[in-house]
Amino acid sequence: MALNRTPRRRLPWIAAGDLNGFFGLVVDNLSILGFLSAALIGLFGFPADVVFQKMFPGTALGVLVGNLIYTAMARRLARRSGRDDVTAMPLGLDAPTSIGLALLVLGPAYAGLRAEGLAEYEAAIATWQLGMAAMIVMGLFKFVLSFAGAQVQRWVPRAGLLGSIAGIALMLMGFLPLVEALKVPVVGFVTLGLLLYALVARGPLPGRLPGVLFAFLVGTALYYGLGAAGLSPGFAWPTGLSAQPALPWPTLGFIEGLPRVVPYLPLVLPFGLLMVVGGINVTESARAAGDDYRTRDILLTEAVSTLVAGLCGGVAQTTPYIGQPAYKRMGARSGYTLLTGLFIGLGGMLGLVSGLVELLPLAVLAPIIVFVALDITVQAFQATPPKHAPAVALAFFPPIAYLLAIKLGNPGIVPAERFAELFAAPGHGLPELAVIVMLGNGFIITSMLWATALAAMIDHRPRAAAGALGVGALFAAFGVIHSVRPDGGLTAPWQLDDAALAMAAQFTGAYLVLAAMLWLLSLQRGVAAKS
Repeated sequence: MALNRTPRRRLPWIAAGDLNGFFGLVVDNLSILGFLSAALIGLFGFPADVVFQKMFPGTALGVLVGNLIYTAMARRLARRSGRDDVTAMPLGLDAPTSIGLALLVLGPAYAGLRAEGLAEYEAAIATWQLGMAAMIVMGLFKFVLSFAGAQVQRWVPRAGLLGSIAGIALMLMGFLPLVEALKVPVVGFVTLGLLLYALVARGPLPGRLPGVLFAFLVGTALYYGLGAAGLSPGFAWPTGLSAQPALPWPTLGFIEGLPRVVPYLPLVLPFGLLMVVGGINVTESARAAGDDYRTRDILLTEAVSTLVAGLCGGVAQTTPYIGQPAYKRMGARSGYTLLTGLFIGLGGMLGLVSGLVELLPLAVLAPIIVFVALDITVQAFQATPPKHAPAVALAFFPPIAYLLAIKLGNPGIVPAERFAELFAAPGHGLPELAVIVMLGNGFIITSMLWATALAAMIDHRPRAAAGALGVGALFAAFGVIHSVRPDGGLTAPWQLDDAALAMAAQFTGAYLVLAAMLWLLSLQRGVAAKS
């Protein structure tokens, strides 16, 4: 006897809400690509053809690969669960690390190579290879940590993880782009104000336009309108030369960049760690919204897409975005990630993305990054226990030092000879400039360790705090944090001269003495049990 089987409903590729999700995800990625190119070309004088023809195609390919995998995962979950409301995990370029790499690694590396005497194009290619190497290192690091991400979360509290990224956000992603936005005050300030009105105050907009799109349209119209009238400082019409096809062929150029990436490992590795922990958090967020993805699959996907990008010339890592529940509320399913991957990936190869990015002025893009920085900072306080708020705030100080070091290390502000004099100037205690530079060197790891130690103290676990400080002492001894080199490079104690060794010993000793004090305090009655 034949059995009656209910036919399985065909799962549509594009749902009505996918178009809303597509626009939101595409704008996020274009904003980051726009600021990446504007920072490298506008701030550091990087050759535009290297950015658009070599960096962008591979970076866009990573977005394509990651979104295709997440689309397949969503459709598989929908078929397995028999549901048609499964929403794919959104994937795109990570704002803090992409902008951080541009401002803290790629730009300074290019400037350093130019100062060494390399020609513009040679320095740009060497910097591109360094960027690829950084992607490979972060991808491999994320691949390994994807099997131990939960353990990392147990070792480092949220105050340490989110506090460190919030410090980057507020001081570097917030302040530096704000300065760039206000170089064209009418455009930058109005765009920022409209973003805050629409996205923070949630004010109504005509035609229910998305807030980012509305601010984009107004800001861009102001920029070109004022520029055409001769009222915008530094205005220049786009050349359109960037809109040229370029295929992301695999290359082993990253091998040549590996030696140059070593001094930047204290920045690069924490960026990878933050993405792993962020991937765990967003997976939990999606699970709470009803879509039960396997955490390891989410993490492995972002690792693989980062590796693909790096192998093909990309310089910005991919990550799953925190907004999966928001996309679900929009009615997005799996089509929006498919469309985004195809648009960014194929558009990056065909020159479409580069052409769009060139049309978007920095004064309009920078306020979006400022808004993202504010959002990350607020989230750091909201997502951590209120009692750990001082630990989050403490994590801001090393990024402040790094921000000052960036400005003071600019030869246009402080000549190199004068910088060297101030770095070694005798006086009461260590030279002030040396303290600023050393506090800023390795600032992400320093922020993590400081916030972790203070959170442990707040939880009455002085031995755990002493352990974090012991790690800090080891790192300080080898220049992972508080490097005595102005460029932040790693050091070994036996390689330092007497003056540098004395400064390194002071910071290392500070961590050891405080760790010992906390360990002794833990021996008090009633404290040892909590530790």
